[in-house]
Amino acid sequence: MNDTDEKLEKETEKWLGRLESEAKGIKPLGESGKKHFSNMNAYISDCKHFLKKKDFIRAFECAVWAWGIYEVCIEMGIFGKK
Repeated sequence: MNDTDEKLEKETEKWLGRLESEAKGIKPLGESGKKHFSNMNAYISDCKHFLKKKDFIRAFECAVWAWGIYEVCIEMGIFGKK
């Protein structure tokens, strides 16, 4: 594994861990919240899949997309706290 792959793997795992921790406290609000929560979890699942395959670029991209969904939904008020 080269240096770039090692850095991508480490960063992806760091942000994935943080997101999974945050996701445990999320309460999706309304149908839109449920839909986006499902999409966020799909990206989390895809991230894990790509990490196992050692496709670190796609894994990192999935983590970024999942974080984007999380942050926007918090800002829009369709993700609440449990």
